[in-house]
Amino acid sequence: MTDKRIDPPFVADERSMLHSWLEWHRETLEVKCAGLSDEQLRLRSAEPSSISLLGLVRHMAEVERSWFRRVLGGEEAAPFYYSDDDPDGDFDNLGSSSVEEAFATWRAEIAHAREVSITLPLDTIGKGQRRGKDVSLRWILIHMIEEYARHNGHADIIRERIDGATGD
Repeated sequence: MTDKRIDPPFVADERSMLHSWLEWHRETLEVKCAGLSDEQLRLRSAEPSSISLLGLVRHMAEVERSWFRRVLGGEEAAPFYYSDDDPDGDFDNLGSSSVEEAFATWRAEIAHAREVSITLPLDTIGKGQRRGKDVSLRWILIHMIEEYARHNGHADIIRERIDGATGD
């Protein structure tokens, strides 16, 4: 696996620290997927779970979209891979899905998230809500770090199962 991640700083202001950790976790998912074939990216972790590395990429595209477009920006942004009738479509419907498209979508949502969040004050309140409550950009960034950290743990296990690769 090629690892070009830059470790987050040990000492920095809050904004730099939050953005650095989020970037590190985004890059970690990229590293966990590097060098694998489309078939390997579709491999499921273990029964009964439908989680795969490709599913994680699709899921994180949805998560980026939800928090930065819908909640922070108040946009009407329809989901890419799931629906009310198929809430786990991001993980489940991989059969004929395009790996290239999934990664392009994820990267585009990350680029949008960076663009809209990099200059806003951390106390900025999103135009959308979570469970009827206002949400600050600070909360979103912390939640995104948590979301990636949790799923990168899944990615570690899946990658080790595929080819034995381990690491941070």
